[in-house]
Amino acid sequence: MIHLIVGNTGSGKTTYSQKLKAQTNGIIFSIDKWNKILFFADKKPDDGLDWFLERIERAETMILALVHQLEDSKTDAILDLGLSKFNHREKFRQFALANGYEIKTHFLDISKETRFQRIQKRNKEKGNTFEFEVTKENFDFMENWFEKPTPKETENGIIVKE
Repeated sequence: MIHLIVGNTGSGKTTYSQKLKAQTNGIIFSIDKWNKILFFADKKPDDGLDWFLERIERAETMILALVHQLEDSKTDAILDLGLSKFNHREKFRQFALANGYEIKTHFLDISKETRFQRIQKRNKEKGNTFEFEVTKENFDFMENWFEKPTPKETENGIIVKE
């Protein structure tokens, strides 16, 4: 089973993924952790969104190869990859369809106010889900970048509200 964890910045995707892991004994792929470990050390101040998107695409190529192995071993894959855009989520739905894998969308539908409070707290406390600071500018960018899943996308899925 592939679990798509969808929600805007600060919605609790990583925390939710950790709880889902405890329930399913699945493997979490958190793009924030991959970015921090693999790419942030090489980032230059003028590297922008395209720089990140290209590296995310490369990381996802590896993740999909690993998902094949997990499916062969009957182990759930928990994809905490941002999945902010319809087309990004569709890429994983088509991958699952093409390979005969079961997929479930988990949408964390949390208010902007709650999410902003959460990122402020995470930035300050730097707890176990902290990978990098999310600035107000980053948060505001994501407010316009994120595309809320359609009802069809969440059909047979799980919607988490506050």
